[in-house]
Amino acid sequence: MTSIDPVDLTAKLVRCPSVTPADGGAQQVLYDLLTDAGFDCAWADRGGIKNLFARWGKQGNTRSFGFNGHTDVVPIGNEADWTMPPFGAEIKDGIMYGRGTTDMKSGVAAFTAAAIDFVRDTPPDGSIVLAITGDEEAEGIDGTRALLDYMKDAGERMDVCLVGEPTCPNSMGEMIKIGRRGSLNAHFRVIGKQGHAAYPHRANNPMPAMMRLMDQLASHTLDEGTDHFDPSTLAIVTVDTGNPATNVIPAETRATVNIRFNDMHSGDSLTTWLEEQAAAIRDSFGVQIELKVKISGESFITPPGDLSDLVSKAVQAETGVTPELSTSGGTSDARFMKHHCPVVEFGLVGQSMHEVDENVEVAQIHQLKSIYTRILKDYFA
Repeated sequence: MTSIDPVDLTAKLVRCPSVTPADGGAQQVLYDLLTDAGFDCAWADRGGIKNLFARWGKQGNTRSFGFNGHTDVVPIGNEADWTMPPFGAEIKDGIMYGRGTTDMKSGVAAFTAAAIDFVRDTPPDGSIVLAITGDEEAEGIDGTRALLDYMKDAGERMDVCLVGEPTCPNSMGEMIKIGRRGSLNAHFRVIGKQGHAAYPHRANNPMPAMMRLMDQLASHTLDEGTDHFDPSTLAIVTVDTGNPATNVIPAETRATVNIRFNDMHSGDSLTTWLEEQAAAIRDSFGVQIELKVKISGESFITPPGDLSDLVSKAVQAETGVTPELSTSGGTSDARFMKHHCPVVEFGLVGQSMHEVDENVEVAQIHQLKSIYTRILKDYFA
C-alpha cells in the first residue's frame, strides 16, 4: 500500500457536501480507507448523525493514542460570494479552496494519513484510535458524545487524545490548545404592560428595565484572568423587541448574552449571578423577567505535562517553532473528550475557517501529517 496523500484525502472530503447534519459521504470515504488499512471500524451513529470509530491494534492494549475530529462543516452562505466552488477543492497557487479545508477536513485527513502510514511502516506496541464525528458544528449532542457513549459500552478507550482542530492564529506551529473557556448563553424576556407612547404612566415599559439590565451585565468585570486563562467575557449578542409602531410602548422585549468564562467560574455559579441581577432589576422596575440559560460547555484545562510536552516537541522538530500553550478561542469537542482522558488540540492555521473562500495552504497539510506522524513515533517509542 502506498503512502496516503493527505492533500488528496482532504480534497475527497471537501467534495462531500457535509453541511451539518448532512454527511455527504465523507464518513464513508474514511471508513473504506481505514478498513482497507487494517483498522477495525464501527459506526456510532445517533440521531441521524454518522460517527466513525476506528481502532488499529488489540482492544485493551496498555497504550492507546487517540485522535478526534469532525467532517461536518458550517453552511456556505451566499454561494455567489465565493470566487471558487465551495465544494470543489480546487487548488490555485498552492492553496486549496473549499468549505472545510481549514475547519477541519484537512486535519482529519492529516491524522488519518499519519495513522495509516505509521501502523503500516512501524506497527506500534499499542493501539491507535480515531473518533470522527459528523456533528461538531451544531449542537454536538449526537457527535463526539455519542462516540464516547459507544466507547464506554464497547469497552474501548484512549489513554490520551489529540483533537485536530485548527489552533494556530497566523503560522504553523504557533499554538497548542491545552484547554478551553466555558460558554454560556442567557436568554432574557422582560415583560411589562403595553400602552400608548403619549401616556407612559398608564403602561409599564419593559425597555428601560432591559437596558439597565444589559448595561449592568456588560459593565461588570467578571474577573482579571487566571494562570492559564484570559479574563472572562460577556457580550450582548441581540436585543429584540419587534415593535414597528412609534406610538406604542411594547409589552415585552428579549435579549441574549453570551459569556465565555474561565476556571474561576462554572455554568451554575454564573447562572446564579445572572438570576440575582435579573431579580434586582425586576424588583426595581416592577416588571416580570424570565431567564433561560444554556451551558454549551464548562471551562477545562489539561495541565502542562507529558502530553503537551510530547506535542510541543514534535511541533518544534517539524516547524522550528516553539508553540504557545493556550486556552483561547471558542469551544471544541475537546470539552467532551476531557471526561475520557487527557486531551490537547493542535492543527492548522485557522484564519479562514467559516469564511467565504475558506482555504488552506497545501504545504501545511503535508506539514501537519508530518507533525502527527512524529507525535505517534515519539509516543510509542
